Amino acid sequence: MDQRLDIGETQLTPDEYLDLFRKSKALLDGHFLLTSGKHSAQYMQCAQVLQYPERAAILAEGLAIAFRDQGVQTVIGPAMGGILVAHEVAKALGARALFTERENGIMRLRRGFTLSPGERVLVVEDVITTGGSVREVLAVVQELGATAIGVGILVDRTGGTVNFGLPMASLIQLNIQAYEAQECPLCAQGIPAIKPGSRKA
Repeated sequence: MDQRLDIGETQLTPDEYLDLFRKSKALLDGHFLLTSGKHSAQYMQCAQVLQYPERAAILAEGLAIAFRDQGVQTVIGPAMGGILVAHEVAKALGARALFTERENGIMRLRRGFTLSPGERVLVVEDVITTGGSVREVLAVVQELGATAIGVGILVDRTGGTVNFGLPMASLIQLNIQAYEAQECPLCAQGIPAIKPGSRKA
């Protein structure tokens, strides 16, 4: 069962975390094509805040506190967005950091990375819209016989509606509407869609 975890009263409030994103120009307005295939008028470009190590550490520590007593041995996230998040959260937890990559469209562990049966793994991601990438990483963890103990997300764009069947913590929950391509009002207005990262926004 999905369980929302308390990130602790000693950490920043969601508004204070969001302020870090705003200061870093990580909340973008426009017409964006998301990884999920959906379209949106806003996009959280987490790389803009994670480029500052001190801000990345603050965000990671906020996530880590929710899983501090869970015996996490390894933190893993999907490339590209989850790489820095996994590294910083692992540092905060004193754990190992790994990342998955897609090979021929399939999420895998590469570069000699391995997981052992029963290894306690925390899956992290920078931002989720549908949670598809997180589910792919969870499938990798399960396939290798390791134990996923939870999911940590910097920005949950689902407004708290996603359910991975595991304890979950997020620093920020936003209700940013995402549209199917055929129903996108921005497309109807003829506004070109930008795939984030494909050109300067």
